[in-house]
Amino acid sequence: MADHRPDLVEEALRDLGTDRSRMREANRHWQATLRARGFPKGLRRHHVLLGPPEAQEDRRIGDVTCRALLWPVPLWPTLRFEVMAGPGGRVWNEWLVRAPGEPAPGLRGPEDLTPWSCVVDEVARAFAPARPMEGDAPTRWRLAFEGHVAHFTYGLLQYVEPGA
Repeated sequence: MADHRPDLVEEALRDLGTDRSRMREANRHWQATLRARGFPKGLRRHHVLLGPPEAQEDRRIGDVTCRALLWPVPLWPTLRFEVMAGPGGRVWNEWLVRAPGEPAPGLRGPEDLTPWSCVVDEVARAFAPARPMEGDAPTRWRLAFEGHVAHFTYGLLQYVEPGA
């Protein structure tokens, strides 16, 4: 997210009581752990790294039953880190979503889309029919709507640009 919103990342680091050097070290450790030979794959990986999920449920997507697991996110108490897994525990998607029972922000026009204020699903619903577009990295998504393109990292809005 620092690629798109370094100002908000700096503010978040202050809120979390840390600094860039600790953030870089945490990221280095995270990447090394994920790439370690014997480190578990699939859902087991998330359980090892994040502990038990706060909530989990089965969801039907077409003909397939998926498992959705949610973990709290200290920086954003109204959001959850959601991992969607298919049969056998293979992870299909990881992103931020609104926590169950938390209200979505009021999104009436593009001017309401401020960085870090909403997630993919909220923008897609508010500006239907939004058109999903390929992102420039596995953790990034884009939605085209009403002559704009919204950019997301891990499902959280980063910025909106004219286009589409």
